[in-house]
Amino acid sequence: MLYFAYGSNLHHFQMKRRCKDSVFLKKINLKNFKLTFRSKYRAADIEPKKNSIVPGGLFEISKSDEKKLDIYEDFPILYKKYFFLYYGKKVMTYTMNKKTPFRFPTERYLNIVKRGYKDCKLDKKYLDRALLL
Repeated sequence: MLYFAYGSNLHHFQMKRRCKDSVFLKKINLKNFKLTFRSKYRAADIEPKKNSIVPGGLFEISKSDEKKLDIYEDFPILYKKYFFLYYGKKVMTYTMNKKTPFRFPTERYLNIVKRGYKDCKLDKKYLDRALLL
């Protein structure tokens, strides 16, 4: 199945550790969404926003990878699954259930996300924008 990562799972080493079958395919943009950080975990989330994009990584993952991600993402309590079409193919990602106010991520978490942006060759301006408010 196809999985869209936009937070710490962009980090290739971490993603491989979590999901041993995962293969990074390419970077893509999720249109009409924006990146933010929230919850007591100060983790990445996406929310609808017209004319905005969230850059991310497209991964091929196995069924067992998906089960591992479900556990890691605290599905269905913290995150729910969100599906969208990318060139006619169904792609899965996670989005938080409770849209709590913005919380600045921890330095450790943010460094993992930054490393992921490098790994996937994403434009860091979208990450910077999400942190500015």
